[in-house]
Amino acid sequence: MDLVAHYNQLFTESAEAISNNNYVIDPKIDAENDNRFGITLLIRPPESIKNKIQSFLNELKKEDTAQYYYPNSDMHITVLSIISCHDGFSLSQINPSAYIAVIHENLIHLKNLEINLNGITASNSTIMIQGFPTNESLNSFRDSLRKAFKKTNLEQSIDSRYTLFTAHISVCRFRKPITDTTKLVSLLEKYRNEDFGKFAVNQLELVYNDWYQRKEKTQLLHQFRIQK
Repeated sequence: MDLVAHYNQLFTESAEAISNNNYVIDPKIDAENDNRFGITLLIRPPESIKNKIQSFLNELKKEDTAQYYYPNSDMHITVLSIISCHDGFSLSQINPSAYIAVIHENLIHLKNLEINLNGITASNSTIMIQGFPTNESLNSFRDSLRKAFKKTNLEQSIDSRYTLFTAHISVCRFRKPITDTTKLVSLLEKYRNEDFGKFAVNQLELVYNDWYQRKEKTQLLHQFRIQK
């Protein structure tokens, strides 16, 4: 999959949808009874990159304070959503060590991975930072995990929503009507090719999390060190 073409198409379609007020507001962001939880394998970008992203978000906030902006603590790149967040799931229903073992066995496929975070894109509900892996090991690792988990009897719902092949960071979700769609699209276009930095992936986290990866609702299950 050509990530540049994918991100470009996504932005073009979403900018048009936002301009035409065809965007989607997430009604559950502020819901106190949101009990959607799951298990995710993810990458955390370094603080220096998160701070650059916050500078971009501060520009968005000047135009529209009502939307949901991710704090540094919640920013992540999803490697795989192993159990997609859904109502009624709790950590007590699984044995985390069994999932950790499967991931450990497949870490060999993840080598010398760096990720360039360059430019922004959007969906009709979310603004994202574009991520570009510098080699094919991330998707090789994902494919090996898909095959490995299918061979087990462990509960999993990998790719149940969509097949993940990007390395984006979600940084803003629409939770209220957008103040000025024309201004928003213009601002997004301004940051379309903004360089947010590059980093080497040295570790992964397996977490039990809510839909928005909020720090206060996320539990670290294991940290995996990536061998050079």
